[in-house]
Formats: sequence, C-alpha cells, structure tokens
Amino acid sequence: MGLRVPADVVKQRCAKYMQKGKPAHRNELVQNDDFTIIAQYQAEYRGLVQYYLLANNVSWFHQLLWVMQTSLLRTLAKKHRSSVKAMFEKYRATTETPYGVMICLEKVVERENGKKPLIARFGGIPLRRQEKAILTDLDPAFYQRRGHDRNELIKRLLADTCELCGSKKNIEVHHIRKMADLNVKGRREKPLWVKRMAERRRKTLVVCAECHERIHRGDGKPRP
Repeated sequence: MGLRVPADVVKQRCAKYMQKGKPAHRNELVQNDDFTIIAQYQAEYRGLVQYYLLANNVSWFHQLLWVMQTSLLRTLAKKHRSSVKAMFEKYRATTETPYGVMICLEKVVERENGKKPLIARFGGIPLRRQEKAILTDLDPAFYQRRGHDRNELIKRLLADTCELCGSKKNIEVHHIRKMADLNVKGRREKPLWVKRMAERRRKTLVVCAECHERIHRGDGKPRP
C-alpha cells in the first residue's frame, strides 16, 4: 500500500499550460511585472507538488516542471519581445536544497536601508518522496485574474509589513486555493486571518513568519 500521484493529475495540470500540444505563453500574465509572473508560476507548482510529497512516484512531476518552466519562459519572452533562450539566461540561478544544488529561475528585487531583497523563484523543489512531509499547502487554483489587481502582491511585499500584526520581520505569503476554502465546517469563530482575507477578497495574505506558523498550526495562539 502506498500513496501515488495519479497519471491523470500530471496530464491534466500540464494541459493548463499548453496549446496545440506544446507549452504556451499566458496572455493574462503578460502585463504583470516579472517578479509577479515568476511568483505565480511557483505558487501553482509548489502547491501541487507539496500536496503529493508523500507519494512514491512524486518524481512524475518532472514532466510538469518542464512544461511549466517552458510556459513561464515563453510568457516572459512575450512580455519582453525576446526569446526563450534569452529569458532563461537572464533568470537562470541555482538554489541549495537538502539534496544538493538545483537550477531554477529567479527574480530578485533589491530593497533600501539594508533590508533583505525580495526573491521570486520558480523550481528548486526536490522531487523526492518525503516520508515525514507535513501537508500544509493547498493546491492553488490556476491564475485567471485580470485588471486592477495586477502586480498587487509585489507592492504589498515591498511594504514589508505583516497584514495581521504589523510586524516587519521575516515577511512571507500565505496562499489559499479559493475563497470558499475560508469557510470551514464546524468552525465556531473565524480566526483573524480568515476574516482579513474575506474582507479584502484576497487569496493571498502577507504575514510575518510567526503569524504564518500560527495559521498553519491552526490554533491562533502565540508560539510557546
């Protein structure tokens, strides 16, 4: 007995990034800044992969990684009227993992006053089964937003402020798959983070590392 990634899951997710059987650019993202484009692809990829980290055949997502990376590069190439090769060379980077160095795509936004830069990274997730994986991420929905909320996330990140407690330390982003996920059956009192996301109609919440830990722990209490 063991958990396995269904072949249809890989096939269906790859299809979202393809046209006529080939990886394609995404028009709905072309007007976004590069940081936001890369961060969005990573959110979609990470959410699905981390959900299946306990699977014996998690390595099957190598196909999805290639399809999504090619789609990402073609989206960037479309935006800059450039080539896939040029975009790969521009954003090619490496990242350390428990299994060694991995190649990824990375966009760095420098900040003033000695603050750590913001980093959007696609890839860099080892596709190896993790027996002790804690499944905290939800598979985020395929991005289809348009209009006024373009580039909103990077602006909120640059504000460098937790949207729950106001802290300016170790800022991260909490994602949900869809707004309906905020309505959990049996929950008597909605936590502050749920109320805040519902009020703002957002599927992301910029939080400090401590608040992020509380959200995933589910008790809303400070760390001991």
